[in-house]
Amino acid sequence: MKKNKAVIYWLLTGCALIFVMVLVGGITRLTHSGLSISDYKLIHGTLPPMNEQAWEEAFELYKQYPEYQKLNSHFDLEDFKDIYFWEWLHRFIGRFIGIVFILPFLYFLVTKKLDRPTIKKCLVLLFLGGFQGFLGWYMVKSGLVDRPDVSHFRLAAHLTTAFVTFAYSLWVALDLIYPNKKEVNTKIRNLVRAGLAVLLLQIIWGAFVAGLDAGFIHNHWPMMSEGKLMHETVYIEHQPVIKNFYEGKSGVQFVHRYLAYIVVGFILWIWFSTRKVERTVIQENGLKTLLGLVFLQFVLGVLTLIYAVPLWLGIAHQIGAFFLLAAMTFTLHRFTK
Repeated sequence: MKKNKAVIYWLLTGCALIFVMVLVGGITRLTHSGLSISDYKLIHGTLPPMNEQAWEEAFELYKQYPEYQKLNSHFDLEDFKDIYFWEWLHRFIGRFIGIVFILPFLYFLVTKKLDRPTIKKCLVLLFLGGFQGFLGWYMVKSGLVDRPDVSHFRLAAHLTTAFVTFAYSLWVALDLIYPNKKEVNTKIRNLVRAGLAVLLLQIIWGAFVAGLDAGFIHNHWPMMSEGKLMHETVYIEHQPVIKNFYEGKSGVQFVHRYLAYIVVGFILWIWFSTRKVERTVIQENGLKTLLGLVFLQFVLGVLTLIYAVPLWLGIAHQIGAFFLLAAMTFTLHRFTK
């Protein structure tokens, strides 16, 4: 580990920055700030408008798109500045992450600090980072045509790619922190893999909920509205019926609600299955963290729903998902290598 310390710190710094970016992205979404910057300028867009004339020009551009015309026609310049800030900060952090990944990577490459397997993994990370930026632009583009909101499919792709990039960055760092391979219990490893897959599925449906503003309906728990396990709106919004579960507000919320129980069940299954095998201290710590975080995340999800997504709870729920994914990734790594 000692010879790779600088590379490990670089990768973990990348993880921290992705976390910050997702946090700011969540605030951007919940404050409806994501469509405030309608043009994309990689270099010139690094700085916000620097004088009143530039602000007026940016505001006039915003007025040409559906969000202002259909939702925010009451906005004045000060209101616009408030939403512009979060979207600008989100994009600025994205640019900064690009620099933090590319420049040290080139340095480590030239100074031969990276072995061949790590170089390949870092190239995958660079691709994921670039793809994430593309998806951000592609998502915003969907809200500039007819309706003043982005496609929930594109939002889910953008958010899930950020989570996957974070998890893979952490995995590459863990490969360097724990270079020595050990005997693997394939049954437990495969169970944790399945748990990770279910968790990623839940993250995708969480993004669907955010994209469709589906957290503002059926604000009851454990039942949906009118004390029903499955409210009729779950299956009548769209035809065919299956479409409700990925495009209907009630249907998407229904899936997200009950996937949460499956995620908790999977992690409990992992926990009880590992009681029967010998565990290292590090594996045990990963499992305890995983168990604690899944219950915390479940409670945050329930509170977010009951209180109809106040900003601080929405952000806390998203942060909870991030830490839960980190704990799952760490646990899987410790039962894989």
